[in-house]
Amino acid sequence: MDEKGRVHKKSNSFLTGAALIAAGGLIAKLVGALYRIPLLSLIGGRGIGLYQLVYPVYCILLTVSATGIPSSIAKLVAERVEKGKSPQGVFRSSLRLFVLVGLAGTAVMVIAAPLLSRAQGSEEVRAGYYTLAPAVVLVSALSVFRGYFQGTNRMFPTALSEIVEQVVKVGFGLFFAYLYRDNLRVAVTLLLLAVTISEAVALLVTFLQYRRDKLRKEYADDGGMYATKSILKLSIPVTLSSVLLPLSSLIDSVLVVRLMGKYASDAVTLYGLFAGGAVTVINLPVSVCYGIAAASIPAVAAAKAKTGDMTDRVRRASVRRRWLYSLIVTVAIAAPSAIGLYFFAQPAAKLIFRNLRGEELKILVELVKIFSVSALTLSCVQTLSACLTAQGKPKYAAISMGVGIIVKTVVYCVLLQNPKISVFGLAHATNLCYLVAFLLDLLYNFRVK
Repeated sequence: MDEKGRVHKKSNSFLTGAALIAAGGLIAKLVGALYRIPLLSLIGGRGIGLYQLVYPVYCILLTVSATGIPSSIAKLVAERVEKGKSPQGVFRSSLRLFVLVGLAGTAVMVIAAPLLSRAQGSEEVRAGYYTLAPAVVLVSALSVFRGYFQGTNRMFPTALSEIVEQVVKVGFGLFFAYLYRDNLRVAVTLLLLAVTISEAVALLVTFLQYRRDKLRKEYADDGGMYATKSILKLSIPVTLSSVLLPLSSLIDSVLVVRLMGKYASDAVTLYGLFAGGAVTVINLPVSVCYGIAAASIPAVAAAKAKTGDMTDRVRRASVRRRWLYSLIVTVAIAAPSAIGLYFFAQPAAKLIFRNLRGEELKILVELVKIFSVSALTLSCVQTLSACLTAQGKPKYAAISMGVGIIVKTVVYCVLLQNPKISVFGLAHATNLCYLVAFLLDLLYNFRVK
């Protein structure tokens, strides 16, 4: 690495980058959570229900067209920077590729809108699909910019764009909801338009950050493009790993309810308390630890890409030190969070789900206690998966999660047969899933050469 690269790297420490991403994500999540309170009072339960009908399809398309892009590009960019080469070829090739993928996702959403709205029995959400569809390509492009900045070890643009994204969505969303509170169809359509507007503004903010980027001007641009095959080879396994959890949740929503439905009349409610309650609580510390995972990629990838007089053995030792440090920092944050959630499960549940009372609150508190260990293991899986991506082995992370999901499904299919265990069996099985994935990821990181 040249002197400019070293100076730049020193000015952007691992912990600073992790803290920025974590702070940005936490602020964005808090703004998003508070958004639901006035929104519910303006458009009511039916309005929220219509809004949520469109979102699952959008999330699936985003998982395919955008999830995994930042970490993949961050790895490729970090390698180029470490070698003193311009990352612009990677950036341009990635932008071209994923804008095309995003456009395909947008087209699918537009074409499928009439069929989906009819299948859901709610023709009034068709226009919502149309107004939300452009957000798919916007997020694809935004993810490329975020990956570029993360690869150069600058996390502020990502954190800023996440906050701007939420603030704009909330601002326009509440304005539209108030203006058309007496016309749910229009209100929901414009609420979904607010999401598209927020992504457009976040993309604009990130683009302006890119235009001002000093590092972009420091490296002589070779004017070339990066091999699309190399980008896809890295991003497809990352995307596959990201898709596994949503697909697993979809399978769970069918199997779990059917299994508990044999003895519980409130099987849907019980599943909702886990999937919409306990999982939401546990994901809070996990989302904070995402900053560590994001900061790990450029740090580990740079160590992996080091050249010069360094031997392979010394290089591997350097890589191992980087990912072990990332894991230690993750444990230092996630372990106290897991312990806190166990001992303060009741106040945490009451704070986030104020409307729950009686038996439902009691069940949720017990679920949070059981599931609290996953705040640690899932955070570690997140970090170790990012480190595997940084070492060019994202398929190992996909394998680990796949094995964990298989174990989980088998275990809860057995446990849920017992009415005395009921939904708590799902929490135990999911704990086992993340533990298996963590142990496999740890093993793979040690074995990567």
